[in-house]
Amino acid sequence: MAVSYKDYYNLLGVERGADDQTIAKAYKKLARKYHPDLNPGDKQAEEKFKEVNEAYEVLKDPKKRQLYDQLGPDWEQAAQGGGPFGPGGNFHFTFNGQDMGGMGGSGFSDFFESLFGGGSPFARGAGRRPEGSPFGGFTGQPSRGRDTEAEVSLSLEDVQAGGVKSISVQGDSGVRTLKINIPAGIQEGKKLRLSGQGRQGPAGPGDLFLTVRYKPHPVFRVEGANLECDAGVAPWDAVLGGTVRVHTLEGDIELKLPAGTSSGRKFRIKGRGLGPAGARGDLIAKVAVKVPSQITDEERRLWEELKRVSTFSA
Repeated sequence: MAVSYKDYYNLLGVERGADDQTIAKAYKKLARKYHPDLNPGDKQAEEKFKEVNEAYEVLKDPKKRQLYDQLGPDWEQAAQGGGPFGPGGNFHFTFNGQDMGGMGGSGFSDFFESLFGGGSPFARGAGRRPEGSPFGGFTGQPSRGRDTEAEVSLSLEDVQAGGVKSISVQGDSGVRTLKINIPAGIQEGKKLRLSGQGRQGPAGPGDLFLTVRYKPHPVFRVEGANLECDAGVAPWDAVLGGTVRVHTLEGDIELKLPAGTSSGRKFRIKGRGLGPAGARGDLIAKVAVKVPSQITDEERRLWEELKRVSTFSA
């Protein structure tokens, strides 16, 4: 099969006399531009990426570059020779300083293989690696699918109770229903890892990472591990003292009020906030004195009498 000569300098966009720094700079720029991770599904970009790496593999090495410069279009004669550049040669490809493995495959062009022998980490059938190099890179082995991320919104009751819950997650193939184990009192923003629930790959699926978000609550406000809520108090209970019902995540409790409790005063109820057993936050009950919007004639008379005799001044 006829194999065409490749101008590696032209592929990198540099002059033949370019120094190593210029070649490396040009290579890195093009490698970033055409890297498959940045051009998913673009076969032309992937082929360009392979060509750029093939060119750099030769031009970065003084011995290979010298042989290439000397032979040029007469490369076929060197293909018959042995030594480190002939058939069976063994050298390694690196990207940004990372060893990407030996040249034992068949991914480089026929021109490269005929001239230098060996193969490439871009061998046919090589799998993509989503982690490791700055762009994911390629390996000679099939890799698992990519990890994916999503958010899960939980009520404060579900957060504090913990346990196994069924959730719906939007994926590539539609909505999936998954069961997740929620640690009791998990903080907002924390991530739950579901092994094997990410995207499918040649060597199996990646993982799914769920970021926990709290649903807005009609009663409680979240302050770290603490919860805050309003406790409605009648005027006479605020003045005389008494008990008031306070909401918690597990149900209502009664809170004793001292006489003369003003609106806005806060009471701390230990261990009724968020968090695991033994490290749970507190519930802060904020007093809100309520007044009736409508009163009877008798009530009005009594309020007016209280106003007349009271020594209180706000």
